[in-house]
Amino acid sequence: MPTRRYAQYCPIAVALDVLGDRWTLLILRELTMGERRFTDLKAALPGIAPNLLSERLRDLQDEGLVEQRELPPPAARSVYAATSAGREVVPVLRSLARFGAGRLDPPSGTRTLGAARAVYSLLVPYHVPEAAGARFHVRVRVDDERFDIVTEGSDLSTRRRDGEQPDLELELTPNELIEARRGSPPSLPGGPDAERFARLFQLT
Repeated sequence: MPTRRYAQYCPIAVALDVLGDRWTLLILRELTMGERRFTDLKAALPGIAPNLLSERLRDLQDEGLVEQRELPPPAARSVYAATSAGREVVPVLRSLARFGAGRLDPPSGTRTLGAARAVYSLLVPYHVPEAAGARFHVRVRVDDERFDIVTEGSDLSTRRRDGEQPDLELELTPNELIEARRGSPPSLPGGPDAERFARLFQLT
C-alpha cells in the first residue's frame, strides 16, 4: 500500500492516497498504452530502482489497478496490464498531458518523445468531441509506428484495426506534435478529411 496518507475526507485526497506516490502515475501512463514486461517498464522509466518499481507494481495490484498476465506460447512471458479500474485514470493522465505539453522545452536531438508517448500525450488528449459526428478513421504513422484513431461523436478509440481502410492517412513526427502544442501547427495535406482531423485534435 502507498506509504503517504493525507487523512482527509476529500475525494482528491483519497485519490492521491492511491496515486500520489512518485512514479505511480508514470507507471500507469505506460500500462494504459498497452501491456508491458517488467523490463519494458524499467526501460521506459529511467531513474527508477528495480526494487521501487516492484513495490509500486505490488501497490497497484493491491489496489486492483494493475494485473499480471501470463501470455501463452510462443510469447510465454509475464506482462503487466492496466485493469478496467486502472484505465479510469486515463482522463487524469490526459489532463496532465494537456497541462504539461506547453511547458515542454523545445525538442532537440537528445530530448524528444517516442512515437507512442507522442500520440498518447500530444494528440489523443486534445480530442474535441463532435456532438453527432460521423465515424472517422485516421491512420497516423509516427516514426514508422502505426496508430489507428477512430472517432464517432464523443467516442475515441485507438485500437489497431488491421484490414480496415482509413478515411485519412497521415505521417507525423514527435517533434511536429511537440511544436504543435508549443504553438506551431504541423503542415497537413489539404482536403476536408485533413481539415476535420486538424479541428478534432486542435492542430489548427
